[in-house]
Amino acid sequence: MAAYVLSKAVELGDKPALEILGGSGEVITFAQLHARVSRVAGGLLASGLQAGDHVLLRLGNTPDFPVAYLACIWGGLVPIPASAQLTVPEATEIARQTRPAVILHQEGVSLPEFDAPVLTELPQADAVPPVMGDPNRLAYIVFTSGTSGRPSGVCHAHRAIWARRMMWEGWYGLGQDDRMMHAGAFNWTYTLGTGLMDPWSIGATALIPDNDVTSAELAGLISQNSVSIFAAAPGVYRQMLKHDLPDMPRLRHGLSAGESLPPSLRLAWRAASGTDLHEAMGMSECSTFISGNPKTPAHSTSCGRPQRGRRIAVLQDGKPVPHDTAGLLAIHRSDPGLMLGYLGEEPEQGEWFITSDTVSMSKDGDITYLGRRDDMMNAGGYRVSPLEVEAAFSGVAHLTGCAAASVEIKADTRVIALFYTSSAPLDEEALRACAQALLARYKQPRLYIHLDTLPKGGNGKLNRRLLRDRFEASHDQT
Repeated sequence: MAAYVLSKAVELGDKPALEILGGSGEVITFAQLHARVSRVAGGLLASGLQAGDHVLLRLGNTPDFPVAYLACIWGGLVPIPASAQLTVPEATEIARQTRPAVILHQEGVSLPEFDAPVLTELPQADAVPPVMGDPNRLAYIVFTSGTSGRPSGVCHAHRAIWARRMMWEGWYGLGQDDRMMHAGAFNWTYTLGTGLMDPWSIGATALIPDNDVTSAELAGLISQNSVSIFAAAPGVYRQMLKHDLPDMPRLRHGLSAGESLPPSLRLAWRAASGTDLHEAMGMSECSTFISGNPKTPAHSTSCGRPQRGRRIAVLQDGKPVPHDTAGLLAIHRSDPGLMLGYLGEEPEQGEWFITSDTVSMSKDGDITYLGRRDDMMNAGGYRVSPLEVEAAFSGVAHLTGCAAASVEIKADTRVIALFYTSSAPLDEEALRACAQALLARYKQPRLYIHLDTLPKGGNGKLNRRLLRDRFEASHDQT
């Protein structure tokens, strides 16, 4: 996989592979990237690591993150990229599940309570050649919130990078001459794939804003740096539209993923920028596989169509449903981008991997997203389990019950709310402090709502949907 990503690096030599916009203004050429990855891979192996060892990345929003990620794969190791926002308990749970042989750590990022060697600098030694082998073998592990409230490790094979070629035409419209800017942090998997691995694989230049760049400054950077493709989550576009956009003469279009793109936001961006937004739908288990693209834009209410080479179905009770009928989105298990399986679990059987996304498909193949089968929440592009949020408040004194749900506070804007019961309303600052200690920022509730009781269904389970519906019905959404 790493050899594939850097296959054009020697040929492109001094062409910029990565530019940091704002702040340091650091530029890394393809030749420098290739050298750093191969030398760090050599350093990791020289430290005593062996092929197949797990390496947990606790690194900040710096170029060291993608360098370490590729260097591990280059050397036959298995990187575990994880958000710098994770708290100590969250990082510890990931370490407990993966049992890393070493942890790469930078100051300011939480360190798990786990007995493993910690390296505070990326080791370097003589460059080593990439370790090649079966493309179906394990390459890396990412974590997603599962319906149990416990983070689930998603194991991906080396072949997953090849499957991303389907996005080049099916979503990006990407070519070697492009300058692709991604608004996310280095250590977000959306940025890692769309903003870095894919541009480098085709030989394009990746641009990432510095840590201190605000949403108000992004459009100016697009204009000043000849950005041709821009990628972000819908919330970033929404923030950018609060400010006047400058002329962005080289920008051909924007890409959106991480959460559902409201049609109103797509139209507002078009009116303000003169360019289209192309949405993609995917998941940690298979990245993005449904999208609109410059040649075939999605219809106003559609996410797009399956990318060429993908095989999907819409099922109910395991059987295909008629066109324009709600069902569960399923991916054929032959898809090269589909995960190997969940960490520590036996691979599932059957022809289809059935997701929890409810969709409908038109006769022309347009996919319309209708919601999730479960109660999973989406916060700024991150998938969050309500059970994980609720568990963080289990030790709060006088709190007798709680339920987390994503609620709409105004048109196209959703936040996480914690509904709780107690004999009297609790101090909100104390609840926020509890969340800050145990939950990454994107998982922390923005609203705390005291109730006399929590609604439950006939089976005794919390009815989070009813909580959400009641809240939204009682608040003016206009």
